[in-house]
Amino acid sequence: MAAGALLGLAAAVESVLRNAGTDAVGPFVLLVSLVGLATTLPVALRPTAAAVAVTVAAVGSLAVFQALTGAGAAAQLVAAYRLGRGGWPPLAAPLGVPYVLVLAFGPAAGTGVRVLATVLACLVPVAATIGTARRTRREDAESRAAHRAIAGTLLEHTARGERARIARELHDVVAHHISMISVQAENARLTTPGLPASGAARLSAIGDTARAALTEMRRLLGVLREDAQADAARRQPQPGLRELTELLDQARDTSGAGTRLILRGAPRALDPGVELAVYRIVQEALTNSRRHAPGAAVDVELHYTDAALRLLIRDNGPGPAASGRPAGHGLLGMRERAAAVGGRLRAGAGAGGGFLVESTLPTRAGEDARRHPAPAAGTPSGTDVP
Repeated sequence: MAAGALLGLAAAVESVLRNAGTDAVGPFVLLVSLVGLATTLPVALRPTAAAVAVTVAAVGSLAVFQALTGAGAAAQLVAAYRLGRGGWPPLAAPLGVPYVLVLAFGPAAGTGVRVLATVLACLVPVAATIGTARRTRREDAESRAAHRAIAGTLLEHTARGERARIARELHDVVAHHISMISVQAENARLTTPGLPASGAARLSAIGDTARAALTEMRRLLGVLREDAQADAARRQPQPGLRELTELLDQARDTSGAGTRLILRGAPRALDPGVELAVYRIVQEALTNSRRHAPGAAVDVELHYTDAALRLLIRDNGPGPAASGRPAGHGLLGMRERAAAVGGRLRAGAGAGGGFLVESTLPTRAGEDARRHPAPAAGTPSGTDVP
């Protein structure tokens, strides 16, 4: 609105000054001033309406009065730019055509008028194109920002879902141990001969505490079980290292490619939560290998050390793309699994090609495996379990 008012004032002043030294009478000067206002004030309208109104007024001024103020020419360029940036796009390109028609079919005019019409015929489409380019860049930036926001939200929801799934599975593992504490305490109280009353009371308190803890766990984590009835119907022990061979056999039968389990070091007992994390990481890595490198052979290596279990899953496929394999939901879930038991995980191109998933997990859930660095990666050796 401010630009339209300033341009209108400039057009009116210019019209009066042009006719000040001529024989033009007052009504004609007033009419010319009103035409000057008509070529400038509509800039304050919405982009499409402003472009149409200013163009009609400017072309009419050139065709009828053989003149156009400088403010009117400036208003035409401003209107064309606004049309490209925020108006109706199909109208931007042909906005200079009326000036071409003035040159071709309009009445004979002086050189100045023809030059002005030629300049506007060339610059009006350019101004509209600049506005369109600015709008395209703005919309592209908004689209990229929206995509980043959606991707971030999706990853956050995926992480939350994976954590909820981990919590459900660890609940099953921990609930089993707490149930065993309760049963063994009650069994000891009832079957130990000559047990003092104070000892029986303490064992009874242990059983009561274990049952209360189990009840609290079920109450707190019950909201995570979206399909409680279905879970109850198919409830079974959570998988661990004993089921790895069966998992690899299934992967071999599904993909038709070679799959090996390689053991290094002396196997030792692990916490159920750590075993569950190993199983899920291997399961997800095999799925990713089938998806991104179909037909590639996969080696799953378990390297036992005194303080940690080092897990490596590598395939001989093409490896990550040139731009890097994106950190998808599967890799995010594997990292969540490793972090849940105090471990760490990385994934990327293998030293000899293919794709490598490497994780260091503590032998006891909750220990900080970073205090015990794993040995450097080398050529897999040890016992191959086909």
